Amino acid sequence: MGETATETTAEPASNPTWSDVWNKVAGWLTDTGIKIVIAILLLVVSFIIINAITKGIYKRLQKRNADVTLSRVGTNALRIMLKILVLICLIGYLGIETASISAVVASIGVGISLAVQGTLSNFAGGVILIIMRPFKIGDYITSNGQEGTVEDIKLFYTHVVTNDNKAVVIPNGALANNVIVNASAKDTRRVDLVMQVAYGSDILRVKEIIREVCASNELVFKDPAPFVEFSNMNESSLDFTVRVWCNRPDYWTVNFAIIENVKKAFDENGIEVPFKQVDVHIKNDKA
Repeated sequence: MGETATETTAEPASNPTWSDVWNKVAGWLTDTGIKIVIAILLLVVSFIIINAITKGIYKRLQKRNADVTLSRVGTNALRIMLKILVLICLIGYLGIETASISAVVASIGVGISLAVQGTLSNFAGGVILIIMRPFKIGDYITSNGQEGTVEDIKLFYTHVVTNDNKAVVIPNGALANNVIVNASAKDTRRVDLVMQVAYGSDILRVKEIIREVCASNELVFKDPAPFVEFSNMNESSLDFTVRVWCNRPDYWTVNFAIIENVKKAFDENGIEVPFKQVDVHIKNDKA
């Protein structure tokens, strides 16, 4: 019995035509492309709404005399969290697996955290400053060799403006782990001065003149009373310690006024202000 062999021939694959390419592009545009456009529009609109809402919350808090520091930092944190939430929702809308993205972000975060330990310490310092509140916006502080008025407190850095209008940015990690001197924490301040007169001056008269100058200044408190005492004998001067109390905003006004008026009073009463000098005595020994 004879066998018949059947031969099959493979048809050559046809090359894609422009029509096929266009159909695929059109399909992508009508499906994924529209989703991307919608996601971008939703992102822009959502961010605008979030900015408006947080700005409105901040203004409402200010009208109710809420703390400036907590209001500003709180609304900024709320704005960031809402925007992150919108991004996560839009990623899910586009059909991207958020679980895989979270895993990638987590692994990247571990590597980044090792490289930016200083930045993370600044973030932790910012949280500590916001919770503990050793100072607030508008306070005059001294720390890390810098001093000035606190202009803004952010999560990573604190912005300070010096007396000569220089902007200083201090890392929150350094602030949280160093001594902070807050000159605005109390309503009153003490002005400490040292007045120097030449040797030979009448000590009682000098004390009387300084007390009269302090008493004549309306910004100086009567209670506690001004403190004026003879405190030291230097190489070329007699020193008098002067301590007066005043309201915090009047500190520098009182400081400069007392120095100027004491100098005028000394001149009027013939009391000399010393300057560094060397007295040379020549001894003539006769043989």
